Amino acid sequence: MRRAFDPQLRLDCPVVPDVRLNIDCRDEIIPILRALQHIYGRPELRDELLEAVAQDVNGITRADQGRPGMTYWSILVLGAVRLGCDLNYDRLQNLAEEHRSLRRIMGIDGWCDDQTFDWRCLRDNITQLSTDTIERLNHLIVAEGHRLIPDAAHTVRCDSFVVAADIHYPTDSGLIGDGLRIIIRTSRRLAGLLGQAGWRQHGHLRQLVKSRLRTINRIAAGKGRDFRKRLQAAYRELLDGADRIIARASALLDPTLISIGLGPAAKAVEDLRTKLLDSLDMTIHACNQARRRVLAEETVANDEKLFSLFEPETQLIKRGKVPQPVEFGHRVLIVEDGAGFVCHYAVLPRGAEDREVVVGEMKQVQQRLDGRIRSASFDRGFHSPENQAELVKLVAQTCLPKPGQVQAAQQEREATAEFREARRRHAGVESAIGALQSGNGQDRCRDHTFGGYCRYVGLGVLGRNLHVLGKVLISRADPKCVAGQSRRGRKAA
Repeated sequence: MRRAFDPQLRLDCPVVPDVRLNIDCRDEIIPILRALQHIYGRPELRDELLEAVAQDVNGITRADQGRPGMTYWSILVLGAVRLGCDLNYDRLQNLAEEHRSLRRIMGIDGWCDDQTFDWRCLRDNITQLSTDTIERLNHLIVAEGHRLIPDAAHTVRCDSFVVAADIHYPTDSGLIGDGLRIIIRTSRRLAGLLGQAGWRQHGHLRQLVKSRLRTINRIAAGKGRDFRKRLQAAYRELLDGADRIIARASALLDPTLISIGLGPAAKAVEDLRTKLLDSLDMTIHACNQARRRVLAEETVANDEKLFSLFEPETQLIKRGKVPQPVEFGHRVLIVEDGAGFVCHYAVLPRGAEDREVVVGEMKQVQQRLDGRIRSASFDRGFHSPENQAELVKLVAQTCLPKPGQVQAAQQEREATAEFREARRRHAGVESAIGALQSGNGQDRCRDHTFGGYCRYVGLGVLGRNLHVLGKVLISRADPKCVAGQSRRGRKAA
C-alpha cells in the first residue's frame, strides 16, 4: 500500500513549509531541504513530481493493496539527498533516522513516530526510479528555477566529462581470473541442483587459478631477463587451465540435464544457467583477448576490448588530462544555464565523440526551452565545420572555438565582443563539473549495471539542481545568509 504523502496535520510535527532550517549552517543538505520545502509548498509542481515517481513504483500494481511502503514523497526526498550530499546507503539510513529536519521534511517526525529505514529498503525503493523518470524530475525542477530566474535560460555553456565505472584496473589476467571465479562458483551451485558430480574440488580449482595469477603478477611487476617469454609461458598455463574449466562448465548447459520435475528449484536452475552462460561468453572473450595481445603480440582496438566482466559496457576513454590521462567509464555531456542549473545531460553512446552529438543534444535543449537560448559556448572538442554551420542556425550567438593555432588566432582577430566574453566565461562550466564530481558522487559511479549507471548520473544531476534551487531561494530571503552564498557567478557563456 502506497501513498503520495501523509496529508493529515499533526500537533507533534510541523507542516513541511513551516519546518525551520538552520540557514546559518553551510552543510550542503540545507539548500537541498530548502528546495524540497519550496516544491512541497507548490501543489501543482509537487503532484506532478510525485505522479512521475508513482508511475515507476506502482506502474503495474495497485497502490491501495499490500503492506504499507515508503511514500512517494519520502522516496523523492531520500533519492535527492543521497547524491545531493554524496552519501552511501548506510549514511543515508543514519540521516533518515537521526536528522530531525530531514525527517520533518518527510513528514514523519513526532512524539510517537519511530519509523526506521533499513539501507536495503532505501536501496530497493530508490532504484525503482527509472532513468526517464529522473530526467523528467530534473526538467521540472529546472523549469521551476527558470520561473524564478527567467533570464537563466538565455545563456548556456556545454562540456563533457567522464564518470568512472566502479571497476578495478583491467588486465588480461585479472579479467580471466574474475571470469573463472564466477564460473567455478556458479557451476558448483548448478551441479548441486542438477545432481551432477565433478565439482567437489572447486576450492582446489580456485586456489590453482590464484596461484597462476600471482605468478603472472610477479613476472609483470619484476620484468627482468626474458620478461616477454616468461610472461607468455605463464599466460599459456593460465589459459590451459581456463580452457579445462570452461569445457567442464559448458557440460552443465546440456539441455538433457534439465528434468521436468525440478519443482521450486526450476527457477533457480534457470537463473544459474543464464548467469553461467553469460560468464562463459565473457571469459572466452577475455581469453581470446589475452591470446591476441600477449601470445600473438597483436594490437587490439579499444572497441574490441572487454574491460570488466561485471560492467561489460565500460569504455576506455583517452582524454590526455592530468592526473588521469586514461579513464574507464562513460562520457557524460552537460549543459549548464546562466543560474547554474544543469538543464540537460546525456550519457553518450559507446565511442561517440563530443562533436558527433552536440548538434542533436542542443536541438533537444532548445526545443524543450522553447527557443529561449540566445547564447551558447563550447570548447574546441566540439568543433567541426558542419557543427559551426548547424549551431548558428540553432543559437544566435555561438561561441565554438576552432582547433589549431593558426585558425584560433584568425578567429580571435575576427571575433566580436560577445564571442570574447562568452569565451572568457566558458571556463566556469568546469566549476559545475567539479561540483558534480566532488559533491554529487559523479567522480565514480557506485551503482551496478549500465541502467544503474544512468540512474546514478541522473540522481547526481537532480541533487545538484536542487542544491542550486535551494541557494537561490535562501539568498533571496537573506542575501547575507551563509547557506545561500556561492563563490560562482550567475552568468554563463
